[in-house]
Amino acid sequence: MKAVDKMQNIKLKNLILSAMFLGIGLVLPFLTGQIQQIGNMLLPMHIPVLLCGLICGWQYGLAAGFIMPILRSFLFSMPHMFPNAVSMAFELATYGFAAGFLYSRSKWKCIKSLLKSMIISMLSGRAVWGIVQVLLLGIGNDGFTFHAFIAGAFLNAIPGIILQFILIPAIMVGLHRAKLVPLIYKGKNHDK
Repeated sequence: MKAVDKMQNIKLKNLILSAMFLGIGLVLPFLTGQIQQIGNMLLPMHIPVLLCGLICGWQYGLAAGFIMPILRSFLFSMPHMFPNAVSMAFELATYGFAAGFLYSRSKWKCIKSLLKSMIISMLSGRAVWGIVQVLLLGIGNDGFTFHAFIAGAFLNAIPGIILQFILIPAIMVGLHRAKLVPLIYKGKNHDK
């Protein structure tokens, strides 16, 4: 009976944390002043989705990532539902899934594993975003071009990518030091 209660407590904790990350993702873009160009550069919704996947697991990261841009579009009309919020829903769901899945399957829960998980999730999320954009807009001069993909997925996003690579490991280390998230290296807790 105790194992069942413990499992239910873990699920409840992850559900509450996921709701918190969802709330942060809805509010964080207000720091960019609702200016789409700044939001495209700093990627404020990506941070809570990645953290949700890493801390709560891939199932929660996937759900929070998919819901966040669509809910934000309904509540605040930003990002615009078509094609932005729809394509972002698939992109952020991929981030949450990939980061959580890869990190949970790593042998050690260390910063190196964290960064590997983040890199793969970012690349796969951007690929999914590009595929969904092509499906929604088509290909060519009137649709989604390769130049638009490179600009939207990589060039314009460089400040946000740098911010994520600095902020997310720092948050994870801080949570480890607060004894909220374990970092494990070669079978031992890692305090660095």
